[in-house]
Amino acid sequence: MRIFVLDAARVALNTYPFTRFRSFEERIGIVGFALMLLFVLCQPLLAHDFKVGDIEIDHPWSRATPEGAKVAAGYVVIRNHSSAADRLVSATGEIAGRTEIHEMAVDAQGVMTMRPLADGLEIPAGGQAELKPGSFHIMFLDLQRGAKEGETFKGMLTFEKAGSVEVEYTVQAMGGAPGHNGHGHDQGHGGGSDDDGHDGHDG
Repeated sequence: MRIFVLDAARVALNTYPFTRFRSFEERIGIVGFALMLLFVLCQPLLAHDFKVGDIEIDHPWSRATPEGAKVAAGYVVIRNHSSAADRLVSATGEIAGRTEIHEMAVDAQGVMTMRPLADGLEIPAGGQAELKPGSFHIMFLDLQRGAKEGETFKGMLTFEKAGSVEVEYTVQAMGGAPGHNGHGHDQGHGGGSDDDGHDGHDG
């Protein structure tokens, strides 16, 4: 892809060499055109999404964990372009010994509850499921190493119909990410906690 971008830019400059343009404004114009071409062609390189079958996975991310943390959370938007519902049935992360799909909610008494989804998470036909702080999320347990801001780590998402796809999580700063409605509930029980109310213990 990089070779294609460079070749495209080279063709543009060869087609419209600076010597053909007498005025300064014309030269500025062709430089602007070349930069715009590079920007458009580089967009696929900057994208952070993945696809398997009719399922599109948009921007998997996690938050940096404090020192000694045993758990971390993963977030992602999953879009289903099929006319039939699908289901996220399992997930993995290379930083974790085991991984679960969790649901977080507040009951009628205002008490926050959390539970693993034994049957996975449904992705509605023609719709989407957003795994985000304070809601559904992927739980990375028994961390083999911490998640550090600016790093990435690989994982696998498996769907009932679409199958499995390898994804890459970007690790963002503690405390939230632009465009996400963070609900941090750090509890500080020994091993640190993730952003969805889990303390540093496995259970």
